[in-house]
Formats: sequence, C-alpha cells, structure tokens
Amino acid sequence: MRRPPLSPLRTLATLLAVVSMTTGCEQIADALELPNPSRDAARLESEGRAIGSACRHAGRSLEDCYTLNASAAKAAVFAGWRDMNDYMMEHKLEVVPSRLTPGAPKAPEAAAASASTPAPSAH
Repeated sequence: MRRPPLSPLRTLATLLAVVSMTTGCEQIADALELPNPSRDAARLESEGRAIGSACRHAGRSLEDCYTLNASAAKAAVFAGWRDMNDYMMEHKLEVVPSRLTPGAPKAPEAAAASASTPAPSAH
C-alpha cells in the first residue's frame, strides 16, 4: 500500500500551523513569567543609561550618581552620563539642577496631610 503524495495545499497548511505555533512561544513564556536573561540584561542596560544621562543633565558628578544609584550597572551609568555630556556640549545646553530639597515633603503627601486635617470652625 502506497501513500498518496501530500497535496501542496496540505503542505502549506502544515507549514503555517508550525510557524504559528513557534511564534507564540515568546507570548507563552511571558504569560508563564519564565526568565529571559537577554531581555533582562537589555532592560538593566537601558535603565543604567537613563540614570546616567539624568544625572549628567542634573549636574551631578559621576561618583554621586554611582552613590545614589548603587543597584544600577556602573558601565551603563557611565555610558549614559558620557552620552549626555557629549550631547550637552554639542548643543551648548546648561545643567538643569534639581529643585527638590532634602527633607522637604513631596507634593502628594503634603496634599494628603492637609486633606486629612479638619478645617478650623469659625465660631
């Protein structure tokens, strides 16, 4: 008994089914929260670069930036700091210092505190 050859339509349908199953692997891994080392490394790299560039834009020294963000990768922080420094020099931008003072309450906390205290009565 000889099997008849597969028709081109059946071969195409099989190929499409296999391709659709393999493209869903990343979505399944995300749904199951499986670790993805390359994606995690890319996220940490971009976060470090963002931290470094923000520190440079705010006029913080590289050492202060390392101290304030100890969990960030130093190489990524330096790369972001250097990129922002080059950009600021090229476009002649000035430092934008932080306006937050240490120990000052944050705006949402201050608003919540004033809302919870009763208003004085006018007797």
